[in-house]
Amino acid sequence: MANVFSAADQSTIVGTTTLPIGGLMGIASRGGYLLSAKIYNRTAIACTYRLARITAAGTPGATVTAVPHQSTDIEAADMTCKTGWTGAATIGAGNFEIAELGAAVGHGYIFPFAWPGLYIPAGTANGIGWVAITAATTTPPAFGFTWNE
Repeated sequence: MANVFSAADQSTIVGTTTLPIGGLMGIASRGGYLLSAKIYNRTAIACTYRLARITAAGTPGATVTAVPHQSTDIEAADMTCKTGWTGAATIGAGNFEIAELGAAVGHGYIFPFAWPGLYIPAGTANGIGWVAITAATTTPPAFGFTWNE
């Protein structure tokens, strides 16, 4: 049986084209499938982010606690949700989604992906994250991921 987890946080940075505000990363021995990605504006200034593949991790920030969807007999999540990169990641070309966040607190998007989801291969360099196109200028967005491993 597949284990499904979610994690969400308020980013610690506004992000750049190489510093994701948040991402979901594989581990050396296991990858998984991203089932949905969420992003919400926390300021009254419009901003735009893209959901893209991370091909070299750089220096991710803090780990965001993963919450299992099943309440009993569940092992801990292997994949890790990270917030606020401090060292540049290598971001793949192309976008899975683009989120043009309106100039209102709480404006956001939930992007569900068809089963089995967007594949994240095993390897600590591999992930999918939210990267700035036109970053928020003051308050970083909130983000979340739901995944299957």
